[in-house]
Amino acid sequence: MLNLMMTGNGRLKPPGRKMTDTNLLTTITIAVFFVMYIGSMVFLGEGFLKPQTMLNLISTNAYLIIIACGMSLVMITGGIDISVGGVTALVSMSCAVYLDMHGGNVYISMLLAIGIGLAFGIIQGFLIAYLQIQPFIVTLAGMFFARGMVTIVHTNPFNVANKDFVELKDTRIELPDFLGSTNRRGRFIPAKIEIGVIVALIIVAILFCVLKWTKLGRNFYAVGGNKQSALMLGINVKRTTFISYVMCGLLAGIGGYVYFMHVGSGSPSHATGAEMNAIASSIIGGTMLTGGVGNIVGTLFGVLSLALIQSIVSSIGLDQAWWTGITIASMLCIFLVVQSIIIARRKKANLKNAAGNAAKEVAT
Repeated sequence: MLNLMMTGNGRLKPPGRKMTDTNLLTTITIAVFFVMYIGSMVFLGEGFLKPQTMLNLISTNAYLIIIACGMSLVMITGGIDISVGGVTALVSMSCAVYLDMHGGNVYISMLLAIGIGLAFGIIQGFLIAYLQIQPFIVTLAGMFFARGMVTIVHTNPFNVANKDFVELKDTRIELPDFLGSTNRRGRFIPAKIEIGVIVALIIVAILFCVLKWTKLGRNFYAVGGNKQSALMLGINVKRTTFISYVMCGLLAGIGGYVYFMHVGSGSPSHATGAEMNAIASSIIGGTMLTGGVGNIVGTLFGVLSLALIQSIVSSIGLDQAWWTGITIASMLCIFLVVQSIIIARRKKANLKNAAGNAAKEVAT
């Protein structure tokens, strides 16, 4: 009988290991983020010392946090979804046209965004889970379809003038005074965040609980770790995979509306490259492309790390886009190497444990 224990995320591990791969990668991501941020405060001056700088990073990337969480779910199950950027753009344009040109209701526009996301999640999830079509091919088609539909809905960029929406967009949540700062004229500036930040943090908290403490979360990890083993444990692999894509589509719809609230406009060029940023954030956050390992908190810090890199590169005067790309690519390579080392260590530990158990069975 194998001498294994069940970890908090539903994976099996040898009893001698004190930290799971998921927790190790998450810890590394959080440590790297704080090292970068502290370094920024020390070497790049006053701007990074103000709490509002961090709050601005979160506000600007609240939509990316949401869609990256959805990306992490499908990556944990061993899949991928590259349509989320197109869905974000389609949600933004559709809601903009509905509100600005048809005098729509803000709450109905939210339902429209959720409906678009769910439609993509259900269709793509069915094709991938039940018809066994490769996730990359299905979601690539979804990305092209979404981008094409954006142009069909409306061809030109425009700002939304709907009064209720503008009021919602301009709403800010004021934080406690100790997070505020004083400008050069001695005037106190309170710290504020957009509504989208609250939405993003609530989603992170919910998904963290789902992955850590629910049967569905354990099934996600089991399916991503080994589909055959998951089947032997009685897990419905197809249904679990389908649910992961439906949740990813739902989060893409919600993230699309949060993005829409941030930019306040519709445009065919919106959210260009968002799917790549979501994948990069998930990887930096410790989610493995091979599946079975990942953490939503890690994804949150992966998004913040990506945003911080862009801010640092801009602050040191390297405004050209390629410097940001080079820096992100270097960081991705480092995290992929770390993941490769962890995978090799895990395989070695499993082989060693299996050999030890086999020796014990022979001895008895």
